[in-house]
Amino acid sequence: INANQIARLDCLLSFATAARENNYIRPVIADDNVLEIHQGRHPVIEKQLPIGEKYVANDVMLDSQTQQIIIITGPNMAGKSALLRQTALITLMAQIGCFVPAESAHIGLVDKIFTRVGASDDLTAGQSTFMVEMSEVSDILRNATPNSLVILDEVGRGTSTFDGVSIARAVAEHICTSKKLGCKTLFATHYHELIGLENELEGVKNYSIAVNKHGGNIRFLRKIVRGGVDESYGIDVAKLAGLPAKVVSRARELLSEMERAHAENKV
Repeated sequence: INANQIARLDCLLSFATAARENNYIRPVIADDNVLEIHQGRHPVIEKQLPIGEKYVANDVMLDSQTQQIIIITGPNMAGKSALLRQTALITLMAQIGCFVPAESAHIGLVDKIFTRVGASDDLTAGQSTFMVEMSEVSDILRNATPNSLVILDEVGRGTSTFDGVSIARAVAEHICTSKKLGCKTLFATHYHELIGLENELEGVKNYSIAVNKHGGNIRFLRKIVRGGVDESYGIDVAKLAGLPAKVVSRARELLSEMERAHAENKV
């Protein structure tokens, strides 16, 4: 009994210390289906930033009526995954009794948090990255409830484009249908075809990570803004990663050729 009480006290003191040292706030825990975070931050990433660099905070709002699914588009390295993770972490921290990294937070009760983030395979079980991804998505769709929070990052990327788009869209449609799931969801994707869901399904809203492009250079603003984007900036990211200039130049040529051929086929 004494050890149990000491452990509880140690946990609460750790919460208090983390909240004081990192400027966390007390969240509002409510018996509703609204998840609203104002100026939320990732508790780990903000501690790893270089001295003097400020974390770019973001707002997130999800409910079961007006904004049940947020489709997030934008380039790699822009901050989509950080936004997904911080939303899940803030929700979890609030429900275990800890203050959270935000200016304010209204956290409706969440029974489960499901995530499909990152890429991995299982060689010992003979499963490819795509097979593992589909197994995890299957688990989510079978076990999530209307009170769950679902975090999906790049569903369908492990297979061909048409297959991937079809799977991603079918998953989004299934989640958005209240008779099937109807759970609050953040869905990050490179499939720009999913942007059209906002006009077709109630409760789906498009957001993107802001990018400042000037000439041949891009700058990631890491700020989520309303509206989807239909440009991936993949070649620009490859350039930032140090891909040889000749390879980058050739990639731009090939992209132009493919876009021109695609446009001609559509006419």
